[in-house]
This record gives sequence, C-alpha cells and structure tokens, in this order.
Amino acid sequence: MLEAMEKGLSQETHAQATVHMLPTFICSTPDGTEKGDLMVVELCQSHVRTLFVTLLGDGNQSPQLMYKIFKLPVDMLQGTGEALFDFVAQCVQKFLEEMGNPQHRLPLGFVFPFSCRQTGLGKAELISWSKGFQCSDVEGKDVVQLLQAAINKLELYHVQVIALLNDTVGTMMASSWGGKPCEIALVMGTGTNSCFMAEAQLVEVVEENSGRMCINSEWGCFGDDGALSDVLTPYDHRVDQESSNPGERRFEKMVGSLYLGEIVRHAMLMLATEQALFVGASTSALGSKDAFKTQQVLEIMDNETGMAKARSALEALGLQPSERDCCRVQQICRAVVSRAAALSATGLAAILSLMCRSRELERLVVNVGVDGELYRAHARFGEILQSVAGLLAPECAATLVSSADTNGLGVAMVTAVAQRVLTQRHEVEQLLAPLRLSRADLERVQGLMRQEMERGLGRDSNADASVRMLPTYVCNTPDGTERGDFLALDLGGTNFRVLVVRVMQEGIHMASEIYVVPTSIMQGTGEALFDHIIECIMDFQTKQNLMEQVLPLGFTFSFPCQQLGLDKAVLLTWTKGFSASGCVGQDVVQLLREAAQRKQHLALKVVAVVNDTVGTMMACGYDDPRCEIGLIVGTGTNACYMEERKNVGTVEGEEGRMCINMEWGAFGDNGCLDNIFTTFDRMVDEKTINAGKQRFEKLISGMYLGEIVRHILLAMVDKQLLFHGKPSLKLQTRDIFQTKFLSTIETDRLALQHVQGILRDLELDASFEDSVLVREVCQTVSLRAAQLCAAGLAAVVEKMRENRGLAQLAVTVGVDGTLYKMHPHFSHNLQQMLQDLAPNCAVTFLQSEDGSGKGAALVAAMACRETSP
Repeated sequence: MLEAMEKGLSQETHAQATVHMLPTFICSTPDGTEKGDLMVVELCQSHVRTLFVTLLGDGNQSPQLMYKIFKLPVDMLQGTGEALFDFVAQCVQKFLEEMGNPQHRLPLGFVFPFSCRQTGLGKAELISWSKGFQCSDVEGKDVVQLLQAAINKLELYHVQVIALLNDTVGTMMASSWGGKPCEIALVMGTGTNSCFMAEAQLVEVVEENSGRMCINSEWGCFGDDGALSDVLTPYDHRVDQESSNPGERRFEKMVGSLYLGEIVRHAMLMLATEQALFVGASTSALGSKDAFKTQQVLEIMDNETGMAKARSALEALGLQPSERDCCRVQQICRAVVSRAAALSATGLAAILSLMCRSRELERLVVNVGVDGELYRAHARFGEILQSVAGLLAPECAATLVSSADTNGLGVAMVTAVAQRVLTQRHEVEQLLAPLRLSRADLERVQGLMRQEMERGLGRDSNADASVRMLPTYVCNTPDGTERGDFLALDLGGTNFRVLVVRVMQEGIHMASEIYVVPTSIMQGTGEALFDHIIECIMDFQTKQNLMEQVLPLGFTFSFPCQQLGLDKAVLLTWTKGFSASGCVGQDVVQLLREAAQRKQHLALKVVAVVNDTVGTMMACGYDDPRCEIGLIVGTGTNACYMEERKNVGTVEGEEGRMCINMEWGAFGDNGCLDNIFTTFDRMVDEKTINAGKQRFEKLISGMYLGEIVRHILLAMVDKQLLFHGKPSLKLQTRDIFQTKFLSTIETDRLALQHVQGILRDLELDASFEDSVLVREVCQTVSLRAAQLCAAGLAAVVEKMRENRGLAQLAVTVGVDGTLYKMHPHFSHNLQQMLQDLAPNCAVTFLQSEDGSGKGAALVAAMACRETSP
C-alpha cells in the first residue's frame, strides 16, 4: 500500500498508479475563526442533502445548521448529466425559498463522492462514476462548472460554488478531538476511502510545494494492478466477477460493506458444496446475488444475539440450520469483517508511516476520524483497526475518533475553511502586492539605474547623483604575473580581518585572523577606531613573526569613499552601523598611518586602498580573465565594473579602462525609487542610523531583509492573519528576526516543524498554516531583493556592451556576500531575472573565495609591479 501511495504522489508514476492520491487543494483545517453563512449541497446515492450553516467565529462551538433532504429520482442515476445537475440546482433553489430567499453572497461547497481529478479547490473533472451512477456527458468535465451553470440558469447568481468536497474530507473535518485537529480520515461504509494531510512537497502532481494539502487516496482501487493477488480468495474472485466493474476497486471489494455480505454468501455456498454446511438441505437460495446482506453479517457477529440472528437469516433463505451451522456462519462473518478491519489497518499504517517520515518525526501523534457503518456497528472492527495499525506503524500514536458528521457539519466546515482561506488569501495578496514587482517595474528600475550611472560619471552631474560612480584608480585586472608577500586588511563590518597573502607561481596562500570591532568603538571616535585596527595588525604580525618585515599592505575599506589615488581615499559616509566621529571627509589611509605613528608601528606600508567589491572582482579576475564586474550582496550591497576611461568625467585621461566603484547602495536616495518603497521599507528606514540614505541597499541587503519581514509579520498579526492575532514581545523587538532565518525557512524540503521551531524561539505560537504564510513572506521579500539586484546589474552589463559596440557581451561577475552564497534561492532568482532583462549579455557568476583579502593583496601586488623599475 505504501509503495502504491508513493507511486500515486510521484509525477512520473501517477498516471499508472492504482492508488490515485488525488490532491484536494484543501490546505488547512478549522482554526475556530470561521465566520458567516454558507451552503453545502451533497449528492448521495438516493437523495440530495442541502445545508445552510451559520458560523459565529467562536471556535465553532455553536454552529447554527438547517438542512433538508430531497429524494433523488431513480432514473436520474442513469440519465443525462444536465438533468442531474439541474435537479441539484432546483433543490438549492427550493431550500433557499423555504428560508426566505436570502440575497447576500452565499459560498457553496459541493459534496460529490466520486473520483475526480482536481486542479484547484473549485475545479474538478470527473474521472469515473461509481455506486450505481452512470450519467451521460459528465466524465472528463468540470463538475463544479456544471453545477454553477445549473445554478446560474435559475438566476441564483449570489450562490457561488467555491469548493468541491469529498465525503471522506468531511469526516476528517468533523473529527476534532481534545482541541487537536484531525489529520486523517477513513470511511468504512458501503465503499471505502481515506484522506490525510500530506506535506505539499510530496505531491508532485501539483505546483504547490509549501505547507500541507489534503490528499484523497481513492485507495479502493488498490490491487487493480494485481498487487493483492496473493491475498485474494476464490470468494473475492466470484464477488468481483459478479460486480458491475470486474477487475476494478479490488481493495474496496474486500473491505466495503457493499460486498461483505456477498463474500459471506459465496463462502457459505462453497462450504455447503463441500458438505461442511447445511448437509442435506437445498442451498439454491444462496445462489442468488445479494441474498445475504452485510447488515445481517454485522448482526450475526453479536456475542449475545448473533446465534439467534444467524438462525433467523438462514431460515429466511429456506435453510434448516443446525446449531453447528449457525456457529460456523457466525465464524465466517467474524472472519470476513475482521479481515476487512485488518486490511483497512494496513492502509492506515501506510498513511501513518508516510506522514511520520515526511515530517521528519521520531514519533507521530495524530487523530484519525473514522466513519461508516462497519466502524460504527461493530466495536471489534475499531479494536482490530487500532491494534493492527499499531503493530505495523509502532512509531505512530493514532487516536481513532468516531466522526460526528451525521448532520453534515464536517463538509460544512470544509466549505467554511475554504471560504476563510480564500478571504485570507485575498488579504495576504493585498498586503504583499506592493512587494511583488512586475517586469515593467524592474525595467523601470534598470532604466533609472542607467540614468543615475551616467549622472555619476559626468563631471558636472556627479555631485547630485545618487549613484556616485567613484573612480578606484585600478586600471587593470590581474594577468597572472603578480608575485610576492603582502599584508591585507579587511574592514567592512563588525568583524575585520588581517591577512598575510603569498602570491606564488603555483598559487596563492593565505593566513588570517579575525578581530572584533566592539560597538563602542564603531560608534566612538575615529582615533579609537584606527588605534584598535593598528593594535590588531601588530598582534597578527607578532603571531606570524612578521614584525621585522615591511610588507606592502592592501587595505579593503568597504565604505563609500572618493578615491583621489590608489592609496588615497576620502570617506564620504559611514554605513553598516558605523558612526565613528572625525572620519567623514578624511583620507582613511592617512588616518591609518597616523594611528600607526601613535602606536609607534613604523613598518607599515599602505600601497592601495580598495573597496571590498573591487577586491572581489580582482580576486575572481585572477582565476578568470573575463571577470570585469564585482558584486557584493551580504550585510550591504555594492557593485563595481571596468568602465571606458573616456566616459569617466571625474578623472583625467582618455585611454584604457578604470574600475568604477558604483556605491549603488545609495541608488534612490534622491527619491527616484519612491514608488518602489513600501510602507514596510519606510518603517525599516526610519529606525536606521542613516534614515533616508542607502535606500537601494535597504531593499536588498542582509542587514535589512529580516526587519522588512518582521514588519510584514506584525501587519499580518494586526489583521488577524497570523498567530491568532497575538504577537509576542520578541516579535516587536527590532532586529529580532534575522536575515539568516530567511535562508533557513526558504530551504527546499525543510519540514515545517523546523519553521515552527524558529517561530517558537521567538515565543510565537505558530500553527502549521502560520508557518506556511511566514515562508511565503520570506520568499516574497528575498525574491524582490534578488530581482532588484538583477535590475541594477542589467544596467551595468548593458552599458558595458554598448560601450564596446558589441551585439553580444560575454562577461564574468565576481560575487561575494552571505546573502548570495547562503540563501537557497537568491542566486538563481538573480541570474534568471538578469537573463530576462539583459538577453544580449551572457553573464557568468564566479563566487569569490576571499575577495576582500586576496583581492586587496592582488591590487597591492599590481601597484608594486607598476612602480618597480
């Protein structure tokens, strides 16, 4: 059974699977907030039931329910599909007339207990009729549309069919117990079926891969491929041959009550033939199909009255049973029903094992709703079901809950949940819509970036440009001839590194140490900051036995600077939480040299100061000569590229190229991106130490994405869309939702229990649905960041292509940063959108192994090579 279920879930084998595992598109169970009026219409074998339900949003404690049953004419079962659906619509009309014809919108759930292929909650094609129905012109058509069309013919336009429901799903919804929702349902009645809440990622036949979805197993067809041949008896074969669908629904014919009486009849007939029963009596009556009913089988099993019931039933067939005959018939009845219970238990065990494994649990604790005459009428059936399932799936604790759906409340709850989910989905879409950028939005951002780049390169317009396009005085990329030992200093965040880099013919070797910059120093005085840096350099050189050597030093300084030369860079503004006084407007190399003098470290030779983005480009350029772009997407974001020198109006010279440090994090500071900024972005910006600055960076980089998500989650809590409207104090704490959470939460095939664990750490009581929604928020924010980054990069590569007069540009981007490297989808989303926005550019991405250290050393090496005689 488990193997057959897995085949049904797989995209490759679904079409051949006997256990169809049909998605229902029901992805939630009742949470108690369901509210309002709704209708249910249920097509049954002999009647149509209509229900009108009012839910008060009180935890579903006091639903108000009215219903009416309409007898279904027998000829309808074999008539036309149009006649059947018109009759169902007329039942709805008559029921509403009796209720005073309410005119407000009424969502309707349609219970249609036949095998359907659903492609949406309200879209389902009938696969095949069963249970005596064979209406023409319905198979292969959308039954929801057929019913809606019939309802519209009666001008009941306010009645909208929103969901197709299965009676098995109704059983699950009606079986909540102990405050815990039910996640599995079994129907053990005329036929048999099961459903359960599966991890959506297992359901390969639908695109949805997040959260859970209720799967209608249609396990009655299990064995139609011969898988049950070893357990089928001669009695089962005879029952199958006499049925209206020989060779089909073999499992159901061993389990469903429609067939158990027939199995017992054939067993009695064969034993009578062998003179083991009814010796000397005529058994011709046993030769008639349906002569022995399942109801009689269940009555005969009773310990107290069973023998009397057996005698009565057998005598009614013209038999004169002895005491021994009655006893043996009772044994046959018990064996047939016990087998049905045990076989059902194997199916339940398969579901339990699949759920436990897919949720990555050591132990699954779950409620199982059970309905059907076999379960209700015979206590031993439930005992066998429970014990055999426990033996086959010992890692699972299943509580069987008898369904109370005699009045249709369960299917009404499915409709209510569907309506709640649709309403919530609309609100979620409204909330997230401003963060979902269209192709036109991104093309506009690309155009604006290009416009700001041109302004930044212009001599007269540079001062007013939001993208500063700073010359770096790096005019070449490595050519492989660089040699020597160099120091490198990498300052770009709360940690900084000191490195010794040895560039040799056989490769580059590095040793490094990380040092912390305390917040008090980050936000203290400039003197204290640079004194701390020199102390760390001295500590490193001492540990590496380098204090006696004077090594050229490349300084990676990852803050916006205006470079006036390769070793002269004026700090324009602090970012990334730094605010040390006395530094803005000063040459940072000179500040470092002055600190060295104060600390009497005279053997310091700074030959180059570079941005980490430039360092990344240089480090990757050592491995790939086509690398002419550097990109950082980490705590902050920036880009650099090789521009034609004649286009750089802020420096002298026309020949060759120069690397331009774009400082694109400030793109939009002049207001050109205001229409992209959302309310959440503004809330994040207002609380930063540089409000109104680095606007582009605040849409993209790791320092801010977690905060954007946190503000969205708070807005959803406020709208009662998350956590039952109850935020935790932690969630209201700034920066508590770290960007690394996005990377974890968005990891493919991460069980949602892990997402719930992250939210529990934030003191949030997250339901399964909450976890799904949090994941969607994270995906929306990170996707926008990747797409905006792609729009900026598209402006760069298109400019380079046009500069060089090429129809097609082939270029490599050296890239670094934790967001790009660690997030499971950021790089793919970035590259995909870049390809869309710049189709004439073949862009390769090369991850930097150590751009800030290796790159700075390579710039220093090139500087030393160019100045050597």
